[in-house]
Formats: sequence, structure tokens, C-alpha cells
Amino acid sequence: MRVVSMVPSWTETLLKAGVNVVGRTRFCIHPPQKITNIPIVGGTKEVSWELVMDLKPDIVLLDQEENPLEMAEECPVPYLATHVSSLEALQKELERLGDHFRNANLLEWSASCLDIVAAPAAPWNSQKIPGFMEWVKKPSQNYEEVIYLIWKKPWMSVSSQTYIGSVLEKLGAKITHFEHDEKYPVIEVEDFKKSLFLFSSEPFPFHKKIQELQAADLEGAIVNGEAYSWFGIRSIEFLREHLNLRKEHN
Repeated sequence: MRVVSMVPSWTETLLKAGVNVVGRTRFCIHPPQKITNIPIVGGTKEVSWELVMDLKPDIVLLDQEENPLEMAEECPVPYLATHVSSLEALQKELERLGDHFRNANLLEWSASCLDIVAAPAAPWNSQKIPGFMEWVKKPSQNYEEVIYLIWKKPWMSVSSQTYIGSVLEKLGAKITHFEHDEKYPVIEVEDFKKSLFLFSSEPFPFHKKIQELQAADLEGAIVNGEAYSWFGIRSIEFLREHLNLRKEHN
């Protein structure tokens, strides 16, 4: 089956599973040794359907969080749209993809994800943060809550209703509660100095703005955004390591 994937984390997962991905977005950068010769047909928010049609795909793979509704509405070939908003949803979507592509690896990873969902949350240690890259400012106290930031100008965070929130909670972090029931609340960081800040390396390149963050006097660390947000095989391996679930599911 010829697949055009418009979802970077699914592209990586499908390629590692052995699925025939024939088209991708420019943000599909993993695994680097396999994506080089796969044509780019656009980004996660825009696509050239002419380029897609040239590839003669059997299906286009989309995701409700990654791609706009218009992409699905305008798709000229059959498409499959996932919705990964939690670890539980990831397990179900991996199972669905495994059945659709008749792929044993995807089904095995779905079972591994089920093990992760069933596992107790890890103990959180703000001195040993999973996916740690570098300190912005080392914490002067043991913070009970964390705020995971994905954007600056405006400052944008994540709630427990997101996939990232689900990963954080499985790693034992307590996410700061926000008054407004939003998945990605816009905040004023000055109002949350009692929380430890985790600055994601993507989509906003916080790791390149370290001096600006230090000037703002915010205690926290830069963390690997791919580990927290790339659902699929990458986050499964990340969580398995930190939950001590190293043995593959049989």
C-alpha cells in the first residue's frame, strides 16, 4: 500500500514498521536515513495535491491535531485521520493502523503502549527531568507543579487534556491547573512563578533562546520536545525507558 503521510510522528513510525511511505511533509525528518528519497508534498498545514497525485497513493494519512480540517475535506484520494490526544488514544490508533496496514509491528507497538497505559506513573524528580537538555535556571526549591511551554509571544502552555499532558502525567509530573478549560492556554509566566517551567525544544526553538529565558528569571529546563510530543514509536521508546519497561511486548 502506497501511503502519503502528512503527520511527522506517523511518518517515522510507519517507516520503522516497514510501511511503504511514498510522500511526506518537510517536517517529517525521522528516521533520517529513510526519509531522504521520499518526496515532500507540503507541510502539516498546507499541501500540494498535484504533487500528492503524482505519487499515486492508495491513502493519505492525517491527524486531527496536526492537520487542518480543510486538508481532509479537499483530499482527492482516500484518507485516514487519526486523533491522538492521550496515551490511551495512541494505543487505539496504533491498533487501528496496524489492522488497516496489516502490519505486525504496529500491532506490537499498540500492545506495548497498552503496557505503558497500565503501568503506574513514575516518581517525578525535578532534578532529573526526562528528556532534559539543559538548565535555563536550576530550581532553588522542589516544585510540586510544572508548566510545559510550547510557544513564546504569546506564552503558550499545555493542559492535561493534550497528548503532551498525558505523557507528563505518566512521568509523574503534576501539571499546573489553569482556570480556563483550554488544551493550549495562553498564559502570563509572571503569574506562575510557583511552578517549574519546562521549555520544549519544539515547535518554538526555546533551546536557541536560552539567554532571553535566563534574563526573564524563570526556573526550569529545556526539554526534548520530540520525546514529549511525537506520538508513535518515539514516545513509546521514551516512556518505556523512563518507566523501566525495557522488555519488548511479545
